[in-house]
Amino acid sequence: MSTEQRRRYDSLRRKAQALETRAEIARAARLLFDSRGWADTTVREVAREAGVSVPTVYATYGNKTGLTRAVADSADLSADAPRMLADLEAAEADPAAQLRAMAAYDRRLFERAGDVILMVREAGRSEPELATAYQEGRRRGDETRIQVFESWPSGTLRPGLDLRSAVDIYAALCTVDVYTTLTTERGWSPARVEEWWGEALARELLAPAT
Repeated sequence: MSTEQRRRYDSLRRKAQALETRAEIARAARLLFDSRGWADTTVREVAREAGVSVPTVYATYGNKTGLTRAVADSADLSADAPRMLADLEAAEADPAAQLRAMAAYDRRLFERAGDVILMVREAGRSEPELATAYQEGRRRGDETRIQVFESWPSGTLRPGLDLRSAVDIYAALCTVDVYTTLTTERGWSPARVEEWWGEALARELLAPAT
């Protein structure tokens, strides 16, 4: 192996190790945030759980707020947005199917990362940056719904229902709180929640003939 090849592989190895370190720190943070709560978790405890030094945590994420944002970003990734986009495109001529595709995304998001969303919302009570991050997530969801609803032919929405109200109704139905209540308190399976969301959204948003 040439010196140049060795250097290239060394560089790739360092990048892979850095990614592993980031993932391990984020995993440790999520574990501790879940078990101890955001306010009672320190950077030192995250470092200990991840098996790294405190300076490594700061060098990787800046501070606890930055670490929390990283965990929140990973929540979005876990829900597989590209899959939702593919489902939306495949059902372009079927508004009810598009609603089901968005409900499926929300189900994946809350099933895989509902704890993170609740943690960010709670931490946002004392950290303005995290409050902003939570609101940004809500805004991104609204933007997706607006784009989808605007693509529908005139008359698709239920009579008397304007675009803004349709987005509001969707946001009221498909929330982490509704998901948590139904799965934790009422014993529903995630699949049942997803199915009900699809039916309820179609009933509340679409004109009868759609």
